[in-house]
Amino acid sequence: QRGRRGIMLLGIFLSILAPACLVLLQLIEKMSPNYYYICNASTGLVNWIAIALSALSDVMPKQWRAPSFGLLLAGFSLGFAFSPLLALVFSHLGVSIFSLSLLVGGFLFAAFFLPETLPPAIAQEAIRARSVDPEDETALGCLARHVLRPLKELSILNRNRLFRLLSVLAFFSGMSSSADQSLLIYYLEERLGFIDADIAILFLVLGLTGIFVQGVVLKPLNDRIGEKHVVVTAFIFGALHNCFYGLATTKSVIFIGVAIGSFTGMSFPTISAIKSNNVKEHEQGRIQGALYSLSSLASALGPASLRFVYHLTKDNDYPGPGTMFLFAALLYLSASFCACALPKDKADSRSFGDDTTKESEPILQNHVGGERSGNGDFGLQDSHYGSASAMES
Repeated sequence: QRGRRGIMLLGIFLSILAPACLVLLQLIEKMSPNYYYICNASTGLVNWIAIALSALSDVMPKQWRAPSFGLLLAGFSLGFAFSPLLALVFSHLGVSIFSLSLLVGGFLFAAFFLPETLPPAIAQEAIRARSVDPEDETALGCLARHVLRPLKELSILNRNRLFRLLSVLAFFSGMSSSADQSLLIYYLEERLGFIDADIAILFLVLGLTGIFVQGVVLKPLNDRIGEKHVVVTAFIFGALHNCFYGLATTKSVIFIGVAIGSFTGMSFPTISAIKSNNVKEHEQGRIQGALYSLSSLASALGPASLRFVYHLTKDNDYPGPGTMFLFAALLYLSASFCACALPKDKADSRSFGDDTTKESEPILQNHVGGERSGNGDFGLQDSHYGSASAMES
């Protein structure tokens, strides 16, 4: 209700703190690593990606939201593709300094060129929706309202059947994807003898295929089959690539699985678009934040669940410890069945008609260069910060 720009800048600033501490840790021998852990944890206070999705929803028509969200993720894929190559050029300290400089540059770019995307009328509507008459509220009621507000904001996930299904999808897919990200490298180093060069190739394959999927495949596929079937397709690919991980006995099979897994990345921008298309304009930030909170819970439970399966099966015969990835594949299959139950009229932007004219000219207020030009366009410059954040990762 106070705009996107300020809170996004805060989120980007918080993402700078951990890399800054990493540089200091290498320069100051006696510095405690606890500072790094605290700064890294602070990024969870404000997730700038959720704000970025809300900002894109402010300015993009419904049928373009999934592809535009995908382009945001393509920036991360670009960073994943080329970040391992930095280790071939720089020392550990050099990589840390270069990463920090990218993030600082991204913050400065956003500070000077990022426009405010939330129209004032929508901001006022959000304020009215949350307003409480102070004359009718006691001090205890005010305290209770602030304490319970997070739960109230999350209650949007239980608004209707569509949101409940989307919540289940986000939870199951979040468990699997977070476990893959956290455990795959350790598994490959221990079981298949991956070395630094193999990991660099893995990230290169992951990044390049991610750019291709998000930037080239997602938009025409979405236009062809609609968001619902894109999500189902993405989860099927998710189950397939986890089967490759769990059953692999050679490095080449892993590389094939990573390439297939890039198609799973279509699920995140598409689910975000479905959410965005089914709430009011003043609820864009609320729904993105609520789903991110649920995904964060899934990200905590996913690796723990797969590690539990790993400890139960690590001494068994083939596939042995790879069974944990087969369990992840089962989660993706469960999510794909839930995705089949999504109502087509609410999970397919093609059924909404062409709203480009209505939504292509939102009221933007930018501190730098945001005035409307004579031909009806806004003097905006795109902020592409994803690759910098991915480099930091």
